[in-house]
Amino acid sequence: MKIVSVINYKGGVGKTTVTSNIAAQLAYTGYRVLLLDMDAQASLTFSLEKPEFWDENLRQDKTIKSWFDRISESEEVMPLHELVHTPSKANSRLPKGSNGCLDLISSHLGLINVDLELATLLGGANLKQSKVNYIKVHGKLKNALVELGERNNYDIVLVDCPPNFNIVTKNAIVASDQILIPAKPDYLSTLGIEYLQRSMNELIQEFNEFGSMDESFEKVNPEILGVVFTMIQIRNQQPIAAQRQFIAQTKRLKVPVFESNFRENKTIFADAPQECIPVVLNGYTNQTYSGIVEELEDLVTEFISRSGVINE
Repeated sequence: MKIVSVINYKGGVGKTTVTSNIAAQLAYTGYRVLLLDMDAQASLTFSLEKPEFWDENLRQDKTIKSWFDRISESEEVMPLHELVHTPSKANSRLPKGSNGCLDLISSHLGLINVDLELATLLGGANLKQSKVNYIKVHGKLKNALVELGERNNYDIVLVDCPPNFNIVTKNAIVASDQILIPAKPDYLSTLGIEYLQRSMNELIQEFNEFGSMDESFEKVNPEILGVVFTMIQIRNQQPIAAQRQFIAQTKRLKVPVFESNFRENKTIFADAPQECIPVVLNGYTNQTYSGIVEELEDLVTEFISRSGVINE
């Protein structure tokens, strides 16, 4: 099983759109997929279920906040499989008889406060104890996801991270095999990519250094899967010149860059969440829309090749 976190420090880059459509296409082609929404804005959650449904059925005790709350209160956490929900509308679009599935662990608007609560657990009577607590707090999610993956036989977990580097995000990165970075090809969206790399490297170095005190500790080493560009404006079968400039600039950072991308179309991508069905699962008769779906299918083919995710 692969665990891939989707993150960019800059909000508004289409992170949730990228996550939901890659997951949906993987599920459509037969992969067993779990989506974990770690963003307090809960955009991914509300792209797959209506807020009214979430409020009545998930809000109270079936979100990732419930799990983190148990940690911050020093209580025994529930197994993650108790939080898994299968969105009915999206799954109804998968081929009949397919082994594919699209499951979700939803977020909660109160997740924004969890970071402060977790921070209280990082102290210790001495330096050694502080390091032990650091590993416990930041490494909890990794073990839980591995256990869940084995139980539910998932091929891949996609984690939608918040646009910051808090303890929740660090849990996701430590748990991950790979990191996917969505970005608009503009100044602000690409500016943070190098900083994200540096922050990741510092986190992994620190986590592995602290963990080395335990002989049974296994080092973590998530790699950047690539940058996928979003909101691409096409002219003459290629991105406009202003966007090509930032794509080239990103490649000079020596990070992998996907050849496929998300074309800008505010109508199709804005409407899909209201219906709780990702764009890639909709059958469009409109030629422009169906062309966008074909491009998304190509992107997921590239994603499968780059990530090495195996359909078991």
